[in-house]
Amino acid sequence: MKIIIASSNQGKIKEFEQLLPNIDIKPYTHYLEKFEIEETGSSFQENAIIKAKAIYDKLPNKKDIVVISDDSGISVCALNNEPNIYSARYAKPDATDDENNQKLIFKLKEKHLTKTPAYYTASIALIYNNQIFTTHGWMWGDVIDTLKGDGGFGYDPMFIPTGFDKTLGELDPTIKKGISHRTKALNLALKILKLF
Repeated sequence: MKIIIASSNQGKIKEFEQLLPNIDIKPYTHYLEKFEIEETGSSFQENAIIKAKAIYDKLPNKKDIVVISDDSGISVCALNNEPNIYSARYAKPDATDDENNQKLIFKLKEKHLTKTPAYYTASIALIYNNQIFTTHGWMWGDVIDTLKGDGGFGYDPMFIPTGFDKTLGELDPTIKKGISHRTKALNLALKILKLF
């Protein structure tokens, strides 16, 4: 069985490889030309399905292929749960991690918040033999109005998970792996994969 990740985001691909070390995983660009997938869903789950389906539908050979995608992001309670599904494009379309972080820092400072509750959500979609399955995982904590650490990607340098005093950008990757929203969603996805 081959697993294809419906992403070309190197940070995500690396994280999937770390989370699923004994499984042969390839990014979709190994089989297809890179193309833009418009995320038109109103939830992480809908966007994960849209991405997985876009890749699955383009594959010429679907035999023994599982396409996995995820849509994930951070939600800040004090900001009406922004950026939520817009996490990757919070500052603008094709924004860099730094641009998105800076916008979130600006929004926190606007409300005079130095630290406030937030949570990560990950929804994983799997398509196998034209059947769609989804799972979810969450990680709770706080965002801060500064960047600390250079590990991880996305909003990791400004997110402190519950029970820790360091950001995900400062924590050892193995610690992040153990508590990550994506790990939780993937652990459930692995249970589904065992059924195929």
